[in-house]
Amino acid sequence: MNKKEVVLLSEAESLERLLYRLPENHPQRQFIQIELYRTAAGKRGEDRLERKFIEFSPEENHRFLRNICLTLGEWKIQMDGLLLTERGAIIVESKNISGQLYFDDKTGEFSRVDLDGVRTVMEDPTIQLNKHIRFLNKFFKRHKINLPIDGIVVFTSKNCEFMTKPVTNYVCKTYQLVDYLFKILQTFPQEPTHQKLAKIDKLLQKFHTPYKRQPLCQLYFIDADELKSGILCNSCKKHTMVRKRKAGWICGQCRTVDPLALQQAVQEYFSLMHTQLSNHQLRKFCKLESPYAASRLLATFELETAGALRNRTYQLKKEQ
Repeated sequence: MNKKEVVLLSEAESLERLLYRLPENHPQRQFIQIELYRTAAGKRGEDRLERKFIEFSPEENHRFLRNICLTLGEWKIQMDGLLLTERGAIIVESKNISGQLYFDDKTGEFSRVDLDGVRTVMEDPTIQLNKHIRFLNKFFKRHKINLPIDGIVVFTSKNCEFMTKPVTNYVCKTYQLVDYLFKILQTFPQEPTHQKLAKIDKLLQKFHTPYKRQPLCQLYFIDADELKSGILCNSCKKHTMVRKRKAGWICGQCRTVDPLALQQAVQEYFSLMHTQLSNHQLRKFCKLESPYAASRLLATFELETAGALRNRTYQLKKEQ
């Protein structure tokens, strides 16, 4: 029997599912709504950035890698993007920050003024970029990769305006990215270094250490018992899906049939509740009555197991 794959929901979908389960009067509901808005806006910005890269077509061989997570001892980094060329590497950091943006080279501070005129001092994204450049220089040196490294911070919000820019770093808007990439490439040695990009790509994949997401209830200190139980209907957004032997999963409210309802509920559990799942926890979360039926259902998913049958726990498969 082919088992069904279970993975974490996207961050935006996880936040959306959390809102569906929170009571209307929950004290953190507004905060979660803001988090969802920011996450969705950030994803839209990343999508715009990815589409812009279609226009980048230098004559030399190149590769663009996304979401690179690496570790050197206790030092961990996560780069949004990394452009590899035969003459150098460019780290690309994306930020979805709107408003009027100010880089103060005298104080080293970065701030923004929003549409209401409120000024907020924020962490300077060029500091993070510089850390990533230092990390990658060290990583390349350790693995005998001879490529110069530079970087750029791309602001993906359509509603941002640079009032001042830093002197020592490249920053731009999404629509300016391609021109800036060519500009940075001109600062690299014009002769190729003869580094094999496929080999570097393979090395980065080998040492890739995925970012471990924390279940949202743990991240936001929400008591799991405060959440609504049941299986969500994607049509009417009620937790009223029930199992029918022939039809699969059907909504008791709007009668929508969804064969993936339980699979998505299990993914939702790992995204919201905990990294481990038991028969009892599945029944409580999904409003299932029979432990025997729950056991049979759990056996249909591709999960790692631990413990004897009576006390068995399930968790997501680790990435290879």
